Amino acid sequence: MSLSTAATPFVAAVPTDAPPAPVVTPRRVYVYAFQVTGLSVRTCNRDEADPAAARIGPLWDRFFSQSWERHLPAPGQDGRLFGVYSAYESDAQGAFDVTAGVATQPVAEPAAGPAAAEDATTGVRVVPVQAGPYLVFTGEGPMPHLVVDTWGAIWRYFADNPQVQRRYGTDFEAYSGPEQVAIHIGIVDNR
Repeated sequence: MSLSTAATPFVAAVPTDAPPAPVVTPRRVYVYAFQVTGLSVRTCNRDEADPAAARIGPLWDRFFSQSWERHLPAPGQDGRLFGVYSAYESDAQGAFDVTAGVATQPVAEPAAGPAAAEDATTGVRVVPVQAGPYLVFTGEGPMPHLVVDTWGAIWRYFADNPQVQRRYGTDFEAYSGPEQVAIHIGIVDNR
């Protein structure tokens, strides 16, 4: 699986003469806390819309070209690859971190509580994924279009459903194969 540097999961350009996008009904799930270990970058949606400034595609390119999935600690039981969005500055307009990696077994938390930790010598980062309710949007097809199209569906869903509020704590992409993604968006629990 490889994402090209042109992969921008936040911006899905839709031609004006394109047929209307299908209605997406995400699945609501509760996710227990876990952690992902991998490589990270800090970016924002504005930068991801500009191929010259985009950082997410190059992050995945580096992850695969340098075989990082083989250099990281042994993955958790499911063996999936993850893209974790965390450390949100504010909302969809602010900066955030993206970590490409694998789920790993938790280690003892530092006294300061759960926070991302980085190994300065390797650049490998451990990111906690928050427990809580998530909406899951799935996509299938060739890369990187499946990710771009799924993020486009996510943006449309939240634009059409303003009563559903994003948490902006952690969100994550779970890749179960080279052409399958399940994007989990943390939401405020208003039940």
